[in-house]
Amino acid sequence: MRAHHFPSPMSPSFWRSPLRGPRLTALLGVVLLGGITLLFVTGLLSYAAYNPDLAGVNDKTPDKGVLGFYLFDWPTGPHWLYRVTQGLHVTVGVALVPVLLAKLWSVIPKLFTMPPARSVGHALERVSLLLLVGGALFEFVTGLLNIQLEYLFPGSFYPLHFYGAWVFIGAFVAHVVLRMPQAVRALRERAGPKAEEDDTGLVAARPAAPTVSRRGALGLVGAGSLLLLVTTAGQSIGGVWRRTALLAPHGGSDPGSGPNGFQINKTAASTGIRTQDTGEAWRLTVVNGARRVLLSRADLLAMPQYESALPIACVEGWSTDDQRWSGVRLRDLGALVGAGERPPDVLVESLQLHGAFRRAALRENQVRDGRSLLALRVNGAELSRDHGYPARVIVPAAPGVLNTKWVSRMTFGEL
Repeated sequence: MRAHHFPSPMSPSFWRSPLRGPRLTALLGVVLLGGITLLFVTGLLSYAAYNPDLAGVNDKTPDKGVLGFYLFDWPTGPHWLYRVTQGLHVTVGVALVPVLLAKLWSVIPKLFTMPPARSVGHALERVSLLLLVGGALFEFVTGLLNIQLEYLFPGSFYPLHFYGAWVFIGAFVAHVVLRMPQAVRALRERAGPKAEEDDTGLVAARPAAPTVSRRGALGLVGAGSLLLLVTTAGQSIGGVWRRTALLAPHGGSDPGSGPNGFQINKTAASTGIRTQDTGEAWRLTVVNGARRVLLSRADLLAMPQYESALPIACVEGWSTDDQRWSGVRLRDLGALVGAGERPPDVLVESLQLHGAFRRAALRENQVRDGRSLLALRVNGAELSRDHGYPARVIVPAAPGVLNTKWVSRMTFGEL
């Protein structure tokens, strides 16, 4: 039998697609440049929204050091702020997956270029490329797993995603600086044989017969991104659009009907909340220094009641529409134990036995906001157990995990 020679990936003749070329790569790169910049900025905002420099219970990346240089006091207005920033972060990230895969496919021959380094500049480019590809895959894969499976990385997702983002963005910036002149040149040139006479190593030495045009390939990538956008964005937009979010864990129809028939991030059963824990014997402990007050649910209902229309928005990208919460203002609870006109920060503790954010700290601007409540009712009805009965925190513009459910203790003062 005649022996057949199959080239290795290190050989230029191995890569035969006629679609690869500097112009296609540059077009995909421009989309990723804008998209990844948006993801990085909204990711930093999401991290800041947790107020990680306020207290250790909020900080899931305690060794961040100089990487937390930008942190600021997260505001309470507009009340939909976190809903929008985190919705964009997750929705755009999912929609960029086809673009990222197409971009990686377009440059894969570069990963097998031999020799590994022809010069110092070439070595730096190769290192940045490896970090870029590895970082991109790591960030997108861990992000998607966290969205789809939630709490897959309890206690570790935050540092993994945070540090991975900084490694990736460093490689991304270096790659953009190194390749921008070539990308601009490729975009300015008209498509044609002359445009493919370059030294990028992307154009096939012996191209195979095309099965689709480059325009068709770009259209296919765009259609894939549009499909993911349509089947994901509804979990953040809410309303009737939620039914279109077929690929999102909090898409489709609402979980039930009635006043409590809206999305839930964790149930009472999943966090170890027992019926007896939330019954008549339940008491809220409010502390400020040496002052300590125990309040039953009846005591709380006897205090002045206020109403706020606020959504719940979670790090996984889903959110609810504005719900009508009613209860006691956090600042009134602070005043009850002598916190004064400008109540300090507060540490809120939950009855839940396990899971992240059993304890969470709120900054004084969040406590002071008149819309921040210890909610007892929602949409005119008592809270369900899954929504935090007998009492839960609701704060404008705060991530969902800071809106602690099944509250048992609130400690005002230095954290």
